[in-house]
Amino acid sequence: MRSQSHAARHARWYGVRLGAAVVSLAGALAPPALAAPPAKGSPEHIRAVTGRIDGAAIRANAKSTADWPSHGLDYAETRFSKLTQINAGNVKDLGLVWSYNLESTRGVEATPLVVDGIMYVTASWSIVHAVDVRSGQRLWTYDPQVKREGGYKGCCDVVNRGVALYQGKVFVAAYDGRLIALDAASGKVAWEQDTIIDRKFSYTITGAPRVYKGKVIIGNGGAEYGVRGYITAYDAASGKQAWRWFTVPGDPAKPFENEAMAKAAKTWDPSAKYWESGGGGTAWDTMSFDPELNLMYIGTGNGSPWARGKRSPAGGDNLYLASIVALNPDTGKYVWHYQETPGDNWDFTSTQPMILADLKIANKPRKVILHAPKNGFFFVIDRKSGQLISAEKFTPEVNWASGYGKDGRPIETPIARVADRPREITPSAYGAHNWHSMSFNPATGLVYLPVQNIPVNLMDNKDWKFNGVRPGEPHSGMGWNLAMFANVEPPQTKPAGRLVAWDPVQQKAAWQHEHVSPWNGGTLSTAGNLVFQGTADGRLVAYNAASGDKLWETPTGTGVVAAPTTYLVDGKQYVSVAVGWGGVYGITARATDKQSPGTVYTFAVGGTAKAPDFVAYKLGNLLQGVKYDPNHYKEGTSLYVSNCVFCHGVPGVDRGGNIPNLGYSAADVISNLDKFVFKGPFMNNGMPDFTGKLTAEEVEKVKAFIQGTADAIRPK
Repeated sequence: MRSQSHAARHARWYGVRLGAAVVSLAGALAPPALAAPPAKGSPEHIRAVTGRIDGAAIRANAKSTADWPSHGLDYAETRFSKLTQINAGNVKDLGLVWSYNLESTRGVEATPLVVDGIMYVTASWSIVHAVDVRSGQRLWTYDPQVKREGGYKGCCDVVNRGVALYQGKVFVAAYDGRLIALDAASGKVAWEQDTIIDRKFSYTITGAPRVYKGKVIIGNGGAEYGVRGYITAYDAASGKQAWRWFTVPGDPAKPFENEAMAKAAKTWDPSAKYWESGGGGTAWDTMSFDPELNLMYIGTGNGSPWARGKRSPAGGDNLYLASIVALNPDTGKYVWHYQETPGDNWDFTSTQPMILADLKIANKPRKVILHAPKNGFFFVIDRKSGQLISAEKFTPEVNWASGYGKDGRPIETPIARVADRPREITPSAYGAHNWHSMSFNPATGLVYLPVQNIPVNLMDNKDWKFNGVRPGEPHSGMGWNLAMFANVEPPQTKPAGRLVAWDPVQQKAAWQHEHVSPWNGGTLSTAGNLVFQGTADGRLVAYNAASGDKLWETPTGTGVVAAPTTYLVDGKQYVSVAVGWGGVYGITARATDKQSPGTVYTFAVGGTAKAPDFVAYKLGNLLQGVKYDPNHYKEGTSLYVSNCVFCHGVPGVDRGGNIPNLGYSAADVISNLDKFVFKGPFMNNGMPDFTGKLTAEEVEKVKAFIQGTADAIRPK
């Protein structure tokens, strides 16, 4: 019995040990308990979802378009969403989900990027906002601290068109020329690069960066001021410069950077020393990328100065102004170009958005670029070779050329290069289409294009000198170098704005809508048979993409210039648009009597949120009672045009945009104008300091023009 008891005890002991071993072994072999996923909108969640964004993710997203991870949605910049939850049948039920205050008063031109409910959007002065789409609440903001008194160094408002996302970083190009990488979860600076080659020139950046193959690509603006254009690539991880490609040649006495620059120099007349005024050609906005061809495409800007006869007296095409240029994204090496406006003489930039598409033309599949630049012609270009396939007027207000010949060159009209007297070239420098985004819907085969006419009359200034202050030449006191006078005679054409649905194969409009004003917003098209566009008179509108029928609209409190985006969050489709009136036209003019701070509006079917209150634009009474010497009026006119007109407009004639019209200022403001123009109180809002630019006596003459003009237009 004792041995049985002893054996039993041993059996029990071994059983316990064996059981413990089995349990231990089972624990070792069992899969670890799954950690709870990070809360949506938490730093861990943001790092995870933005860290996945790279070239493969952008291409994969293009198949579903659930997110909006890059500026034009996809590398082709189609701005076409495949989402159908919001469609022509239920768009009437779209309602506001939330609104977000961007706390800005100047132009908002940004395309919001959204990845799994995390939105990145910029306001004026290049300020970045990260927003949780699920709640509409701020996650973080980043202010690059652009010096406000330097706002005058850009022609067209202190705007920014958005950011780029790549492997957990947000890239923003600041107005003052810095390229900054931010941690996507916190907004903290990861690295910063100064992209400007020479700060004695007025370079700025307003465009959105793009990231191709691990390189952040950015151009710049400033051709109105006299700069040499270029585009630069930086390593996304480190910020180290990878390559730079200049758009126009430099001083021919120095070695050319590459064969492309040597080729370009043959198309410029060196007698005027074009390199001293830079030549222009700034690549300030559009880019796209074809991964299969391994080609990236840029659009280049206008000549500096505008008048070709001054920058290149013997003529010439002046490569690579106003062109589409294909580059190798790995090296920045030139591959091909097509010049849309040879010898640009009218500020006909080719920096307007381009779209890559595959079309059947003459029963053959073609890989093409679709482009509608300022000059009023819609181009279809072979993106493998740069060959022009077709070019047709997309607006009737075109008088500088009758068409394009088989040689791919424009057939200029007799008025095109008249220089010694005023001539109204249409389109004007504002463009028949400007930076406002267009979209392409492959289901309808149509491009949805914001079109406009903003009349301007031009005449060459035969006495122009680089950086000379020339009374009567627009903003020459602010550093502009146009070599032209504007509106010496009143323009004859009428302002116009319209949305055009353009068939790029047939090269004709399928339908169009007239708007009340120029300067309407960019477009978004969707597989739900919809086109969305904001308008200058303060609405966001949805149209039937096939027929053009208006299906829905909502007020936005102020004019819309940016393009909407759409995306999925937790299985639900949203539409967002960043609103803030501005840009070069919106500085001085407007089409609504309401104003509001920059705002992001987000909509979904069934949304019931209350919109923020819209504030009436406060336009004062026409200026009266400022004492002045009528003999100063004529000289005051020239001084005002040289220093003030492109910001404040014509006193009492224009109504003011996002900057007030001085014809409606209080009398004590204009009476004490010197206190506002010399180190004045509005410098933090972007007002220049005119110390050293104007004398006290000249300010008195400007006052005479402001009050004299108000008196002249006052109803008798």
